[in-house]
Amino acid sequence: MAGVSQATVSMVLSGGSPAIPVETWERITRAAQELGYVPNRFAQALRTNRTMTIACIVPDIANPFYPTLMRGIQSVTDGLNYDVIAVNTDGVAERERHFLEWSRQGRVDGVIGVFFTLRAKDFKPLVDAGVPVVRIESSKKRGGDIAVDDIFVDSHAAAYAATNYLIARGHRRIAMVAGRGGPQSVRVEGYRAALAEAGGTTHVVIEEEFNEIGGLRAAEAVLASGYAPTAIFAANDLMAIGVMQALRDRGIDIPREIAVVGFDDISASRLVTPSLTTIAQFQGDMGVKAAQILMERLRGSRPGAGSALEMPFSLIERGST
Repeated sequence: MAGVSQATVSMVLSGGSPAIPVETWERITRAAQELGYVPNRFAQALRTNRTMTIACIVPDIANPFYPTLMRGIQSVTDGLNYDVIAVNTDGVAERERHFLEWSRQGRVDGVIGVFFTLRAKDFKPLVDAGVPVVRIESSKKRGGDIAVDDIFVDSHAAAYAATNYLIARGHRRIAMVAGRGGPQSVRVEGYRAALAEAGGTTHVVIEEEFNEIGGLRAAEAVLASGYAPTAIFAANDLMAIGVMQALRDRGIDIPREIAVVGFDDISASRLVTPSLTTIAQFQGDMGVKAAQILMERLRGSRPGAGSALEMPFSLIERGST
């Protein structure tokens, strides 16, 4: 039905080869669907040493940032007969290392993930075992000898831009709230750099949780500190939503008395009242790029050392400022 050899069909349905054109892939996949042909994955795994499964490892599956990232990954893998499974680590070192070892045991063919505690050298045993890794990072990367590929948004530059946006609107007393770990340090550094250049006074509150509860508690600490901010910059949108709740509970008008800026542009940022000014990272696009790079590694068309790809960010101005 597809007009190709049995060998070509077998190659596509078991993971493919970079030499097979995309249109041939699509024709074979369409023919298989029309015929109702379903490959036996267990038999394939034994013969090819491939599971046809990708792990997406994230620190907080409840954060709306990550499902959007995974949808981007799936938009690529679905057409290549790969399944994606989500793994939650809570950003804890022990769980990150556990799932690294779990992946090295041949449970999956590749890993795309956000890791709060692991460094490139920690992935070497996984890469040596033939399991490619693409990391989603929050700071500048340059690639390296270990074949770990990085996709990143420069969070330092993004936080610097968000703080300068508030400064341009006349704010000098800008507090920042963040959760511990992950992108916290680079975003705080970007905020400090911008405010220092403007001659403003910094005030940072770090909470354990990178979510609404953490944002609410951090905002309460800021308001009790005597700092008297005219704006609060939160290191992610969930924390910003918690900040807004704390301000509303005290009858503080947003943005007339205190402006609020978040980071990530999750779907809820458009739905809260007032709508949230934030930094967009286009996580769906990040997922697409990550999956494309991982597939190139799996198909052998991207050999050699690790690479680094910078993705854009954009400040989205809404009602909270």
